[in-house]
Amino acid sequence: MHSNTQPVNVLKFCPHCGSANFPATSSRSFKCGDCSFNFFVNSSAAVAVLLFNEKGELLFTRRAIEPHFGKLDLPGGFIDPMETAEQAAIREIQEELGIEIHSLKYICSYPNEYIFSGFSVYTLDLAFLAKTESLHKMKAMDDISSFEFYKPEDVDLEELPSISMKNIIKELIQREGTY
Repeated sequence: MHSNTQPVNVLKFCPHCGSANFPATSSRSFKCGDCSFNFFVNSSAAVAVLLFNEKGELLFTRRAIEPHFGKLDLPGGFIDPMETAEQAAIREIQEELGIEIHSLKYICSYPNEYIFSGFSVYTLDLAFLAKTESLHKMKAMDDISSFEFYKPEDVDLEELPSISMKNIIKELIQREGTY
């Protein structure tokens, strides 16, 4: 049983020729009956950036847009085409917080389902530990309304709507101090 946001319930027309003869051939693929175009639903890549302050507290943002308006999130976002994950992390932090980061270190990745405009976008969220010269010049911009700091073990996981973000925080807690 598929939810109404999953691609097999949303995609109705071939993106190549526009035909309605575009049946799902599995839960993640389609084949046009008219032009034979094959379409596969694959994960999109996204980044989450882990920035700690001098007290060992992790930076969280508040979402300023849907989905999940007002909920906690880790700063980051989708990786643009032909962009590396590291470039995306640097760009997203600049766009969202107006600061420069460096010393990126890959920590872990987790899958997620991001429902946007009534469509399930499957993502693989890559978490990077980063450093910055100063957190004092940060300002909430782009798609965030504010930012807050919490010790990873003190954050209310119910405030995080994304299963991948919850899993990243759980992994941080499990690693305790090794990041």
